[in-house]
Amino acid sequence: MSIYVSPQDELHTEYQGVALNCPHCQTMTHLTATAVPRFEDLNRRRPKHAGIVFRCDACGEPVFLKFAVKSFGPQRVELAAHFIEIERAREQFPITYLPAGAQDLFKEALACYSAGCWNAFGSMSRRTAQSLFRELGERGKLDMFDTLQEIRSIAELDEASFSVLRAVLFGSDSDPWPNQPALGAESAGILLEVMRDLLYQTFVRKARLKQAMTFRRFVAPAQTVSAAG
Repeated sequence: MSIYVSPQDELHTEYQGVALNCPHCQTMTHLTATAVPRFEDLNRRRPKHAGIVFRCDACGEPVFLKFAVKSFGPQRVELAAHFIEIERAREQFPITYLPAGAQDLFKEALACYSAGCWNAFGSMSRRTAQSLFRELGERGKLDMFDTLQEIRSIAELDEASFSVLRAVLFGSDSDPWPNQPALGAESAGILLEVMRDLLYQTFVRKARLKQAMTFRRFVAPAQTVSAAG
């Protein structure tokens, strides 16, 4: 996708324009540029990055994005297609289904991810896992590892990605330094999705199924009496 600033101080984008998950309304939506750097200033100062203010087409709130500048020319200032989100949408998860000791830990882990602090997210994910292992016991820990293996098979994760996940979640703080691998945006994104699925399969799905069964047992007698009458 080509993105550039014209001599008329206008932002031009090809195809579908700029879209993301809005940090304010949590909606995947397109953005409309409202404040673009002046073409003359960009060519004179030649910055490495350019910041542009957009308006969310869904809720109207401002969204600030930073673009790397690829080239300067007499007719356009070319920007990189990939941008940096200054304010990211907060990641969501039904925290209340987790054991009490893990709720605050994983909530903080999600906040770290939303802030783009990948290694902090990895550290808090490990603390969340350690809290859950203490809650579930050794058998529960083995069951979670089996679930992780299943996720690996379904998602077709390569050995390198799986090794990172295993080291983060099942490694020990007493392992030789560095006892936890460094994470980048891609590996942190994979860890996030694996954590979501791992926790959902282990806690959320089980709890919701129990709630549904309890509800069915409660309404079944009432339906039987109504039918008999």
